[in-house]
Amino acid sequence: MSIYVGNLDYEIGQEDLTEVFAEYGTVKRVHLPTDRETGRKRGFAFVEMGTEAEEASAISALDGAEWMGRELKVNQAKPREQKTSRSGGGRRNFRF
Repeated sequence: MSIYVGNLDYEIGQEDLTEVFAEYGTVKRVHLPTDRETGRKRGFAFVEMGTEAEEASAISALDGAEWMGRELKVNQAKPREQKTSRSGGGRRNFRF
């Protein structure tokens, strides 16, 4: 299981999140996605903790909490959706 943390300040780093979530248990991993084009952080993160009980405790305590002037959105991360490709292929034959 993984925790989604949204509405983050763009200046937040992995160390900052690790420090906050460590109050609720062992932090195994923190991932801060960045924009492919600009390299800028996207304002959300994923946190993995040692046990599901620790994750549930962190979600319960931090969802809606104010941190760095922002109200955090903290919940269980949803599995990544598979992108569906459009059928029909790439080129189309048009007659003019």
